[in-house]
Amino acid sequence: MTPVIDAHHHFWKTAAQAQPWRNPNHHVLARDYGPEQLRHELRNVGVDGTILVQSVDEPAENDRLAAYAANDFVMGAVAWLPLADPPSAYRELDRINPIKVCGVRQLIADDPLEWLTNRAIVDLFKELARRGLAWDVVPVTPGQVAAILKLSAVVPELKIVIDHLGRPPVDSQGWEPWACQIRELAHSPTTAVKVSVGINVLSTWNSWRRSDLLPYVEWAAQHFGPSRLMLASNWPIVLLKTNYPDAWRDLAATVSEVFPSQADQKQVSGGTATRWYGLAPKPTPH
Repeated sequence: MTPVIDAHHHFWKTAAQAQPWRNPNHHVLARDYGPEQLRHELRNVGVDGTILVQSVDEPAENDRLAAYAANDFVMGAVAWLPLADPPSAYRELDRINPIKVCGVRQLIADDPLEWLTNRAIVDLFKELARRGLAWDVVPVTPGQVAAILKLSAVVPELKIVIDHLGRPPVDSQGWEPWACQIRELAHSPTTAVKVSVGINVLSTWNSWRRSDLLPYVEWAAQHFGPSRLMLASNWPIVLLKTNYPDAWRDLAATVSEVFPSQADQKQVSGGTATRWYGLAPKPTPH
């Protein structure tokens, strides 16, 4: 039976780390968000498990993730890794608790990614692929997309996960260059996309409307298909515009509208995340 998986969420205590991506308008995010709050929400909407994702670029974040991942509903964790600094990245890989770590990420904003062609960094990504770890990333510029595609061609065994639909212009109801970028990314067969909404959109979108999301999900579905899409809430960031149950049900309803087949819906709601993140049962430390 395919589990229902929320493929992207965060936990934090605001006093434990700086969050430079949070601005004074993000009042609802300026508080602690932990497992017990989310556990209740998951139960109410029928989600079986989750993927916990880093939100701060520092070693201490991985220690926090390891503690949070001890919760039974956390099926996997996307840890922080300083990908542009291979020696530090290898040290962090050896340091972190591997239990439930299924991917890695660092925040890139709109920074250039030319460093992805560096030989030592390519070797690092080959090692990540060898360990079965996916790479989560949110490309927002054509240059970033081009760099990711080059890396995918050189390291075809690496599973790549594009977070938050690659930042579609939902807030402005625009289209390009996002649509072209999604079409190009779909050429990489080992790249998948999360059906979720990121902080940039949530910060400037007038209000949460499922109808606004539909054309962007349809376009991603057309190019990636159900086997390379995964459903994700981006909680608690999504609270900037709506509550967890409404966000999850609206995203799931949009997927159901795009993919009427229940088999396809199961792929998006859990099958893709299970495969991309390699969510086989792992031993729990005593």
